[in-house]
Amino acid sequence: MRVLITGGYGFLGAWIIKNLLDQGDRVWVYDLKEDARRLKPIMTEVEVGKVVFVQGDVTNQKGIQDAIAQHAISHIIHLAGLQVPTCRANPILGATVNVVGTLCVLEAVRLAGDQIKRLVYASTAAVFGPPDKYPAGPLSDDVHLMPATHYGHFKVCNEGNAAVYFQDFGISSIGLRPWTVYGVGRDLGMTSEPTKAIKAVALGRKYHISYGGFQDLQYVDDVAKGFVRCLDVPFSGAKSFNLRGAVVDIKVFHKALCTVEPAARALVTHGDRQLAIAYDLDDAAILRDIGPMPKTTLEEGIRQTLELFRKLAKEGRLDTSDLDAVAPPAAVQVDEP
Repeated sequence: MRVLITGGYGFLGAWIIKNLLDQGDRVWVYDLKEDARRLKPIMTEVEVGKVVFVQGDVTNQKGIQDAIAQHAISHIIHLAGLQVPTCRANPILGATVNVVGTLCVLEAVRLAGDQIKRLVYASTAAVFGPPDKYPAGPLSDDVHLMPATHYGHFKVCNEGNAAVYFQDFGISSIGLRPWTVYGVGRDLGMTSEPTKAIKAVALGRKYHISYGGFQDLQYVDDVAKGFVRCLDVPFSGAKSFNLRGAVVDIKVFHKALCTVEPAARALVTHGDRQLAIAYDLDDAAILRDIGPMPKTTLEEGIRQTLELFRKLAKEGRLDTSDLDAVAPPAAVQVDEP
């Protein structure tokens, strides 16, 4: 496959690129600027050198069209977007990048005709509303969406626009809805705090996770492999699928972290505020339509993340700017279940 990834220099993009290169595919990254800092911790210099940078803005439809044509792109993964805090602070900018940018990708795919074999894009679990708005039990992909953020509403709009492009032009697409994705490279966004906690433990530093309650923790390599699988599996339609990892209370995450590294008990604390996104999401549809998804256990995902953070720290290659910007941890006692 010849894969164009918009926003490919982000956290998830880096892991997707790693998986694509591992299976011999070619990769072009369409982004505002070349920035391989999230690629280098998980890939060799030779692998990083195989990634071709294409400078461009996702809201520039002509730029996307040109990239598709010039590089004979066959598949697209659309990741470019602004996350919850930015969309809250600047909704107009958030809508421009997240909604108009996605429309530009869809239109570029339409104009490319049969050249593009598959479009896979990042939606989000934030399309769902607060958990108290839904009945108990796992929620299917198709329940009523009631997002509590601009970001969530923008993603609902993207899912709807993708459906219209299939209805009107027969363009198939797959949207994936990650929840809390954790792993090396996760340094931005509302749910980056579990990863930051693991990084702090790797450095022997204290960290306070500002929220609590339940969430769905998904190891980044599993999510990346899911995106790659969706590129070439037989599929017709426009569908957004729930992903599911370890649905646990933050106390369970803390306990797992302490099991992997007992020192975490004295280093990591957490709050009790439930994030306003339904967390018990049913992944039966993606298992039926796409096939089995990889699922690393929570403890194993934490262990792999911690080991890589420690390796990078030992080599003097661990970026700690995300931790350095955080206020000192609150003195909160954590009660284990």
